[in-house]
Amino acid sequence: MQGEERVVRARISGTVQGVSYRVWARSEAIRLGLKGWVRNERDGSVTALIAGADAAVTAMIERLWQGPRGALVSKVDIEEAADDAPADFRIIA
Repeated sequence: MQGEERVVRARISGTVQGVSYRVWARSEAIRLGLKGWVRNERDGSVTALIAGADAAVTAMIERLWQGPRGALVSKVDIEEAADDAPADFRIIA
């Protein structure tokens, strides 16, 4: 048993567009066995819905602060969510 399931919505700000942040986030989420999605926002931030085992979600939140090479994360806002996640982790428009 992997523990409690958790769903969060994360808003990542800083230099997070144009640095393959979404591709990196998808790769990290898949590595952690998470479901959800990631997308760019018009204001230059990135939003992600992250769902899975509590420990894996917590690990992903910590990784969001790092990002891929070239990213400069200035803020990660997290809120618990009740959204349904897809069966995989995908990049959406």
